[in-house]
Amino acid sequence: MDKHPRICHPSDFSAAARPAFRQAVSLAKTLHGELVLVHVLSPIVTPALGAEVYIGAAFYDDLLRAARAAARRHLDQLVVQAKRAGVRVSARLMEGLPVHELIGRTAKMLRARLLVMGTHGRTGVSQFVLSSVAARVIATAPCPVLTVRGRSRREQRNRR
Repeated sequence: MDKHPRICHPSDFSAAARPAFRQAVSLAKTLHGELVLVHVLSPIVTPALGAEVYIGAAFYDDLLRAARAAARRHLDQLVVQAKRAGVRVSARLMEGLPVHELIGRTAKMLRARLLVMGTHGRTGVSQFVLSSVAARVIATAPCPVLTVRGRSRREQRNRR
């Protein structure tokens, strides 16, 4: 492995991503590596409004600007946490679909040696029905992928 490996942590900012973030920070610190945080902002769609609803360009631009600003704030918070832990860190905000392909392309472009990402911990039918970005990243990533199981909604409720 490289003397200072680059570790990439894609995050959707969910509770399931938090344990993976902590693991990525720990690995980057232990290996004296660089941590690159990645968030993929998907296009804004408004299925709840129905197909007949028109959204003006200015309103759509406002929504997109707000989504970018929120994602940037989340990334900045993670950067601060990683820096406090003594890790070299940077962040990338990507936009588009499919999310798993953008994560893979970013890891390849960055020459990442490892991807560390969370899973939602779903099992059974919900795992089968709900496609998993993590599973698709694992199948197509240009480097090894460490998945860290996040807490399921049930586990989160029981913890409170």
